[in-house]
Amino acid sequence: MKREIYKHKANKADLRNDLDRDVESFLAKGGRIVSVEAGETALESRVAPLRTPIFNEPRTSRTPLDDVVATLDERRKTQSKRPPKRGFKPQPKKRVIYDDFGEAVRTVWSED
Repeated sequence: MKREIYKHKANKADLRNDLDRDVESFLAKGGRIVSVEAGETALESRVAPLRTPIFNEPRTSRTPLDDVVATLDERRKTQSKRPPKRGFKPQPKKRVIYDDFGEAVRTVWSED
């Protein structure tokens, strides 16, 4: 038995076959497909189209919060007193010393 290492991505033909198989299964269990005319809606009142609740009210004035933001900034400055970063200290590196024939003779740790 061959095992798949990874699952391949379904292409359009696979998706179409899956959908057809699901529809056939639905119909075999006694399901019924009802066609709906173009323009039909599930809304109970068809008098007016849906209105978007955004931007339909007059513009309101905003409350300035500059003093609140300044207070929060000051609080943040006092709370985040971290110690300053120390200077970067280079780590020693391992260097191999070779002889004239290219063979390793010894290793040396250097901070270069």
